[in-house]
Amino acid sequence: MFFYLVIVVNIKAPCSFMVQVKMHYYRYENAEVSCCYKYLMFSYNIIFWLAGTAFIAIGFWAWSEKGVLSDLTQVTRLHGFDPVWGVLVVGTITFILGFAGCVGALRENICLLKFFSGVIGFIFFLELAAAVLAFVFQGQVREWMNDFFLANVKAYREDIDLQNLIDSLQRLNNCCGAKDPNDWDLNVYFNCSKSNLSREKCGVPFSCCISDPADTVVNTQCGYDVRSTATDWNKTIYIKGCIIALEEWLPRNLYIVAGVFIIISLLQMVGIFFARTLIGDIEKVKFNYY
Repeated sequence: MFFYLVIVVNIKAPCSFMVQVKMHYYRYENAEVSCCYKYLMFSYNIIFWLAGTAFIAIGFWAWSEKGVLSDLTQVTRLHGFDPVWGVLVVGTITFILGFAGCVGALRENICLLKFFSGVIGFIFFLELAAAVLAFVFQGQVREWMNDFFLANVKAYREDIDLQNLIDSLQRLNNCCGAKDPNDWDLNVYFNCSKSNLSREKCGVPFSCCISDPADTVVNTQCGYDVRSTATDWNKTIYIKGCIIALEEWLPRNLYIVAGVFIIISLLQMVGIFFARTLIGDIEKVKFNYY
C-alpha cells in the first residue's frame, strides 16, 4: 500500500490564497506473492535438494572405497558400466534442480524458477520420447540391451559395484548371462580356453546357481566347472538368459511400471505448476509496482 499527496491552491482574493492538503491512499490488488505457492514450492524442492546431496555423497563415498579418488585413471580404465556414474549423474541433476527451485522460491527469482520448470519439462519430454521409441523400436532396443549386458559380462571382475549389480540382476530374475550361460565365455576368468588358468575356468558366477532355500550360507563356489559338462545344467544353474527374463518380467509387471511412470510424471507436472504459478504471481506484483 502507498499514499500520495494532492496540494490544492485556492485563491480567495488578490494576494491571498489558502493551501489544502489532501491525502489519498491506494491499495494494490494482490500486492504480495502468494505465500502458499511460495512455500509449497520450497517444500517440494527441499526434499529433492537433500536427496541429491545424499546421492552425491554416496557416489563419492563409493569411489573413495574403491580408491578411485586417489587414482582417477581408474575411471577411464573400466571397460564396463560403473553404477556410481549413474548415482552421481542422478544426484547432480537432482541437486541442481532442488537448489534452483528452493532459492528461486525464497528469493522470488524468476530466472531460477524458469530454469527449474524448463529443465523439468525437458526431462519429462525425454522420458516420454524414450518410452515411445522403446515401444516402436523393440528389436533395436533388445539388441542394444544384449550388447550392453555382454560388455559388462566381460568387465565383471573389474569393478565391485558392477559385479554386485550383475549378481543382483541374475539372482532376482533367475537368469544367467545375456542369452544363456555360455555368454560367460567372454569373461577371461570364466572362459573354457586352454590358456585360462583360473580356478573359475568353464564356470559361472555364484549368482547363476539355483540356491537351496534351506542354505543359510551362500556357496560362492557353486558355479565352478559347471559348463565343463554338457548335460544337466538346469539342475544346478539357471539356463535362461537375462534379456529373455526381463522380456518376460515386463508384461507381468506392466501395471507397476505404468504406475511408477505416472507417479513420476505427476510429480514433475506438480513441480512445473508450482513454478509457473509462482512466476505469474511475481510478474503480476512487479507489473503493479511499476
